[in-house]
Amino acid sequence: MDIDPIHLLKYVISVRYPTAGTSSDSEAQPFYVNSPYGLVFAHDCNGNLTNAGELRNFLDREAHRHVNTGSDSELLLNIFAHNLQRTGKCRVNEEDTFNALLGVYQQCRGGYAVAAMIAGFGVIGFRDPNGVRPLIYGERLTPNGTNYMIASESVVLEVLGYKNFVDIKPGEAIIVTRQTINKRQLVPTVEFTPCIFEYVNFARPDSIMDEISVYKARLAMGESLANQVIQKLGKEAENIDVVIPVPDTSRVAALQLSYKLNLLTFIMPGQSLRKKNVRRKLNPMAMEFAGKNVLIVDVYCASCSPPIRLLPNVYGIDMPTQTELVAFGRTEDQVAAEIGADYVIYESLEGLVDSVRKSNPSIHSFDLSVFNGCYVTGDITDEYLDVLEKERLSGKQVSPAQGTVIGLHNHVGHAK
Repeated sequence: MDIDPIHLLKYVISVRYPTAGTSSDSEAQPFYVNSPYGLVFAHDCNGNLTNAGELRNFLDREAHRHVNTGSDSELLLNIFAHNLQRTGKCRVNEEDTFNALLGVYQQCRGGYAVAAMIAGFGVIGFRDPNGVRPLIYGERLTPNGTNYMIASESVVLEVLGYKNFVDIKPGEAIIVTRQTINKRQLVPTVEFTPCIFEYVNFARPDSIMDEISVYKARLAMGESLANQVIQKLGKEAENIDVVIPVPDTSRVAALQLSYKLNLLTFIMPGQSLRKKNVRRKLNPMAMEFAGKNVLIVDVYCASCSPPIRLLPNVYGIDMPTQTELVAFGRTEDQVAAEIGADYVIYESLEGLVDSVRKSNPSIHSFDLSVFNGCYVTGDITDEYLDVLEKERLSGKQVSPAQGTVIGLHNHVGHAK
């Protein structure tokens, strides 16, 4: 979002692909409503509302606002619009906007990070009270003034020449207008629990989020994983000839692991279509690896992450059903037998958390709900999880009346 005090305001808001499980173009972001004031709205990164059914009913029966899609981003937009409209003013100011955002915080639960624009007024950004989803802004000096940009990762800002990165805090909102930039802590941070998968798999390695270098976190993951390999295999670790990072985001961890184990690392190119391209990518490797013992590092599903055996993610990561998880109901040895491996080595949860915390020890906990069942919003019941499981088993969204989670996800495919 650029501020140009001499010329017209110019805004750039990131867009999102349609919600997982649907090919409808209507769910591609950003969303827009013309009343009140003309609002453009985008989840700046992945997120989910855990009380989506409740919000949809409120918008229908009390706010009388029509929602066109199954995206929770549109719900957030309309909740914000409803709170803005309650001012009854022809034009809003910063105080009105902060008050409207406070209303959003009071009504919406879940994990979210949002960038939005009010036509003719300014740009806003805000983050959920637990800080599950990341949000950052930076500034760029130009001959015409200072430009500001909001994004989910610092790398986006850095590539475009922005500096002085500042993390938007959990429960904090920022408003950028033609004249000023103001921040306000609208609700207290309940417990700062950023999503650990951002560091394991989602974020680019050259990003820094919440003062944690993704690159350094993944180096530490590789170091910790090497210790796990040595502990489990002992002398047999010497029989490993090659380390292959799978997927591409595991390169840094795999390099550090191979360095500690004094091994060759084979860097695979990125995979855009995982299942479709695996055979195409692996076929040329037969000559390279024939007769060698190969250790495959899968950052997200296997090695640098503990096994995901049971619990779904409700804050923006679209995971398979329980029965599709290869670790569901299986021990490590049984998982190895299922996938045809000699050994399966998982990182411990403690080791993973310690690896990420090294760059910022002030963060005491992360969202680890898929591992330990502790859902930070405190509103997830067994009934809620049962509905979510049925939705994913059916391969489509459950009716909003059933009160399930709906919205934007990162589809991670078959998790181990």
